[in-house]
Amino acid sequence: MDPCELVETGLKLSHRAGADEAEAFFLEHSSLAIEVRGGKLETLRQSKERGIGLRVLKGGSLGYAFTSDLSSSALTEAAQAAVANAACVTPDEARLFPAPADWDRALAQYDPAIAGTPIEAKIDLALGIEQAAFAHDRRITKSERAAYEEGEYQVAIANSHGLKAGYRGNFCGGYAWVVAEEAGDSETGSGLFYTTKLGELDAGAIGREAAHEAVRLLGAKPIPTQKLALVLPPQAATQFLGILAPALTAEAVQKKRSLFAGRLGEQVGAAAVTIIDDGTLPGGINTSPVDGEGVPTQRTTLVAQGRLENFLHNAYTAAKEGKRSTGNGTRSSFKGAPEVGPTNMFIAPGHAAPQELIAGVDKGLYVLDLMGTHTANPISGDFSLGATGILIEHGRFTQPVRGVVIAGNAITLLKEIQAAASDLRFYLGFGSPTLVLGPLTVSGA
Repeated sequence: MDPCELVETGLKLSHRAGADEAEAFFLEHSSLAIEVRGGKLETLRQSKERGIGLRVLKGGSLGYAFTSDLSSSALTEAAQAAVANAACVTPDEARLFPAPADWDRALAQYDPAIAGTPIEAKIDLALGIEQAAFAHDRRITKSERAAYEEGEYQVAIANSHGLKAGYRGNFCGGYAWVVAEEAGDSETGSGLFYTTKLGELDAGAIGREAAHEAVRLLGAKPIPTQKLALVLPPQAATQFLGILAPALTAEAVQKKRSLFAGRLGEQVGAAAVTIIDDGTLPGGINTSPVDGEGVPTQRTTLVAQGRLENFLHNAYTAAKEGKRSTGNGTRSSFKGAPEVGPTNMFIAPGHAAPQELIAGVDKGLYVLDLMGTHTANPISGDFSLGATGILIEHGRFTQPVRGVVIAGNAITLLKEIQAAASDLRFYLGFGSPTLVLGPLTVSGA
C-alpha cells in the first residue's frame, strides 16, 4: 500500500476497533551521515525508518499507539491498542482533530539532486570541507571532524473529518570542527551550513569558515570584569534564540513553564526586536505544506518591535484557549503524538550592514560562541554562559578573548538589543542577523 492508502486503512481499522474519531499519521524517514578526518573516511551511517501512528478519541479521551509493521494484522492491533489506551485517559474536551483546510503543495521542498547524487560524490563533499579548512591557513593543524549529512522524509496524514495531506521533502548540509595551533596555544573553530538544495552547498565555504574562526581566536586571553557592549553575530544570536524558543510555545505557557507566561501584549524587548516563526519560508529547512496534524503552516509574528503578540499553538493548545492552531504541531517521529514547536524561527533583520554597526561600538565584545545554553532556565529566563570572542575597541577588532562569563536574564537581554543588522542567516531552524546589545557586565579574570 502507498502512504495515502495506509492512513486510510488506519482510519477504517480505528473506527472498526470502536474509535469515535481517529487520525492516522505515516512517516518514512531516511538519513545519511558521512564523517571524515585526516583525509580519510571515518564513518558512513545510513538509516531508514517507516511506520504509522494512530490517535483515537473515545468518549472524549485520547488514545495513541504506533507500529512499524505495516501489515493489516499489525495495524489492526495498533488500532485496538489505541482504543484501549483511551479508556485509561481522563476525558478532555480540548482534545480534537483539525478540520480540513486548503494547503499549498508547492511548499513541499524536494530536490531530486540530493537523492540522485552518487555516494562517492558526497564523500568528496565531506573531504572538500576538511581540505578547504587546511588550505585556508597553515596554522590549522587538526580536524576534529568534517561531515556531510542529508535527510529525506515522506509524510501522509488523514483524520475522521476528511482531512487528507501528503508530501515529501529532503535537505542536506555539512559542518566542520578544526583546530588552529601557534606558539603553544590551540583554538577550535566551526563552520556549518544546511540547505534544501544540493547546488547551494559550498563545501569550501564551510571549511574556510571553521578555519577562520579557529585562527582568529589564537592568543585569546581572559579580560577583567567590565561592562561591554555585546555584538552577537548570527551564530551566537541563534544560540540565544534557541533559549527563548521553548518559552514561546503555548504549551509551555499553559503549563506555567515559560518566562513569557502572563505577558501577552507587554513590551518584552527593545523596539529593534521582532521574532517570527514561518513554516512557509521559501528554502527554510523546516518549511512544509502542513504541520504534524495536517494544519496548513503559516507565518506567525511572536514579538513585534518588542511587544509580545502571539504564542505557537497546535490544535490542542489552541482549543484550550478558543483559538486557531498556528500550524506548529510538530512530530519528529510516528512514535509520538504531536507537540508544539517552532518551524523556521528567526529574529527579523534590520537595514545596516554588520560592519556599520560594529564601527559604532566604542568598547564591546564580538561573541563567537556561547557555552552552556542548555543550562538556561526556561521559566525564569536566568542564564550564565561561558563565552569566547574578540574585543572591539573604537569600532575595530583587537584582542581575542576567552574565559569570560555572561550572566543575566533573557528578558533583560531582549530589552538591551539596540540594533539588528541586515545579515540574516539560518543555522538549521533558527535564524538571526548580527545583534548589538547595550553595555552588559562581562565577568572575566
